[in-house]
Formats: sequence, C-alpha cells, structure tokens
Amino acid sequence: MSTVTDTEQSLIDPAAFAGRIFIDGEWVAGGGGEIPSIEPATGETLAMVGIADAADVARAAEGAVRAQKEWAALPHPARAAVLRRAGQLWEQHADEIGGWNIREVGAIPPLAGFALHVTAAECYEASALPSAPLGSILSSEEPRLSLAEQVPVGVVGVISPFNVPLILGIRAVAPALALGNAVLLKPDPRTVITGGVSMVRIFEEAGLPAGLLQLVPGGAEVGEAMVADPRVRVIAFTGSTRAGRAVGELAGRHLTRAHLELGGNSAYVIRADADVDKAVNLATWGSFLHQGQICMTVGRHIVHESLFDEYVDKLAAKADSMHVGDPAAGQVHLGPLIDEVQRDRVHTLVQDAVAQGAELRSGGTYDQLFYRPTVLAHTPRDAAAYCDEVFGPVASVVSFSTDAEAVALAGETDYGLSLGIVTADVFAGLEMARRIPTGIVHINDQTVNDEANTPFGGMGASGTGSRHGGGQANIDAFTETRWITMRREPGQYPL
Repeated sequence: MSTVTDTEQSLIDPAAFAGRIFIDGEWVAGGGGEIPSIEPATGETLAMVGIADAADVARAAEGAVRAQKEWAALPHPARAAVLRRAGQLWEQHADEIGGWNIREVGAIPPLAGFALHVTAAECYEASALPSAPLGSILSSEEPRLSLAEQVPVGVVGVISPFNVPLILGIRAVAPALALGNAVLLKPDPRTVITGGVSMVRIFEEAGLPAGLLQLVPGGAEVGEAMVADPRVRVIAFTGSTRAGRAVGELAGRHLTRAHLELGGNSAYVIRADADVDKAVNLATWGSFLHQGQICMTVGRHIVHESLFDEYVDKLAAKADSMHVGDPAAGQVHLGPLIDEVQRDRVHTLVQDAVAQGAELRSGGTYDQLFYRPTVLAHTPRDAAAYCDEVFGPVASVVSFSTDAEAVALAGETDYGLSLGIVTADVFAGLEMARRIPTGIVHINDQTVNDEANTPFGGMGASGTGSRHGGGQANIDAFTETRWITMRREPGQYPL
C-alpha cells in the first residue's frame, strides 16, 4: 500500500518518528526503548515506534504546563482555527491515515473510513467550544455580582485503546485542546501510529504550538505515571473494565478526576413483532463489525421464542457467508483480531460455552488471527461468552417469552453501555428501554453507533457516565468551575 511506504507526499514518515516519542514538539528517544508496529493480518513490521517511561511522562507534563498557560490565554478564535484546520487535515489525509488504520489496526476499509469521518467531525465540533458560554450569572442574597466560571483544568491525560484508536483518542484530545488545556496522549503500544503519530502530525500541521500535545506511548507503567503526576488534573481513559478499575483507584488516591469509558456486553432485544430479516441485518453489523472488537458490540441476542429458530438459522447462514481475510488485500467482511492473546481468549470462551451446553451454529474456528464469525444458540447464562465482554466476533442467542422476561435478561449484567431493540411498536420499545439501565439506547437499530455531537458513556461496569460528546459534556469534562463575586464597595462584617 503506497500510503505506508511512499513518504514523498505523506503526512506520516516512518523514518521521521522511528523509535521515538514526541515531547515539546520534537521526536526524541523514549526511555522505554522501541518496539515494532506489527500488521496483524500478515505479521509484517510496519515501522518501529518509541516507548516512553515514567521519566518521559514527567518531562512531558512539565512541558505541557508551560505551553498550556499561553494557549489558554489566546483569543478564542485562534484556538478554534487550529481545531477547524485539524478537521480539514483529517479529511485531506484520509486515504493515507485510513491505510495505516487498515494495516496496523486490522480495520476493514468501511470502518477505517467511518473512523476518519468521526475524527474530523470531533475536531469540527470541538472548534465551537472556545466561543461557547463558559459560565453563568448566579443569584445572590448579597449586593454583589455572583458568577460561575468554567476554566481549563490545565493538563489532561488521554489513555486510548487499540481497537478504534482514532475515535477513542480524538474525542478527548480535541475538546480538551479546544477548551485551553494541554494533553498527554498514551495510545496502546500496538497502535501507536494510527492512534498517536497521526494525531501529533495532524495537529502539528494545523498550527498547534509545541508542547500542547505530547505523545508518550507505553504500557501500565506509563499510564500509572500519568495518573499519579500532580500536574495531570484529569484522566480520560477508554479501555477494559479491569484496567479502568485500576485507573479509577489510582486516580482517587491522587485526587485526580477520572473519566472512564469501559467495557460492554450489549443486549439486542428482538420482540415478537420484529421483522427477522431486518433484525438479522442489523445484528450482523452489531456483532461482527471490526471482528467484535468494539465496546458497543452486540454480545447478547435476546430473541422472542416465536422467532428464535428462524433468527438463529438466518444469522448463522449470514455468518457462514462472510469473508474473513486481510483487509488491505481485498474486500472482506472481517479482518484479523489484534493479536494471539486476544484470539486465544476468544476461542477459549467459545469452547467453554459449547462445553457448558451452547449449540455452535457457525464459526468457532480460526486461521492465524482470522477468527470466523461465530453464532452460539441457547448459550447458558452463566457462560463467560454470554455474561462477559468477549471482544471478538461471537453472538450468543437466547430466547424469551414475555417483555418482562426480556427486560430481566437484558438487565442481568454489570455492564450498561448500549442497548438495541427491534420492534414494530417503537413506543413499546421505548417503554422496555426505560426499564433497562444503559447509557445508550437505539430502537430499531443495533448497538454500534457514534456521532461527534452526542453524549457517550455507560453505567455500572461500563464506566462513569456520558463524559464524551456534546458541548456541555465536554465542557464539564475538561474544565474546573469556580465561583466569583464582585461588590461595588468592600463588604462589612460584624466581627
């Protein structure tokens, strides 16, 4: 693919960042050394990327503090212009960055294109934040003007995962910058180029001053250093529930505000009045897009007993017809899982479910990192493939007889991210949704949806609520609120 190897007109030149991290506007050697960026579909090394250590985090935080003060003091049109320019650059370089996304992440081209669309949209949405109302006039019982003002927190730490690194990084990076903050970005070490290098280069070309976006890739050590650094006042973390609990615990110890967008095991309810063919079409996207490596993926298919057999037959037939292969080599429906660890975990969950009594209707096999889309019918409700987040292309299907039973099945989980309901009676679907605790609901749609202007977040083990998307949610996430009063004359007190 020419966008990876031909650097004459490229935004991303592997020779420029090889084995380096980005601090204070310069590519420098990271204290953690370097690792290869591996294409999961082929095992090929795409480039060498630098890894940071705790000392790099401290240096980056120090530089971010220096840069942030001048950035926050700029007139709001100046910050808005950088964000608008960044949105344009994502669009202009979509083919090149999409190519990295396909090869480094294993995304199929439609998903890579969607990620670029949302990433640009996040920048455009964020460009409106610098001029947004950042406070309010309060009533006061005293003769004074009383104000609430929202000011930048200072330095924001962003920790993003491997699965959709563009969207899951930019949705915090863009609004945090727009509101006058500096950002330390720690992408997953497996997707540093897509989730880190591309972001640094876009904002560099957009005119963002040096020091405002620091790139410090690494593992748990780097994340812990970022959370513990007193100069980092907010952490925006997206990842597994297990890792999120650790981040939240450490953040609480250091009195750092943490926004946690965590795992999911989304329910997809098919009521008795649903059109099975339409429901299966939605389910195919919801369960198998990006090999199931999406937090909103449909995990549990809860189907009315009158439609169950037809639904399972058609979903399994659809799964059997899907092409799994290298997304950079030709048109496929599913690409590779990210690595062998994830593949083996998925396969173990499938095998254990079958051993517990689930009926394997399709899939359950793999070739290298290419896992076949898998349908399990009558999955026991205590099987991990049903009750846990799989993060693979596995659909577990169970039946229900009444709406009350469907509500109970959908709600019997610690997760609460996204919910899909398919029905001919949308108001009955809405009534059902109101009884199932989730942060996101889609009636007559599947669970995987994202728009830059909408609040996004989950409940319970899925995170700490809607902290991304939408103007007010972003303002609340990346600013501090302070109370200001002004009197014409100094007040008098009785002491």
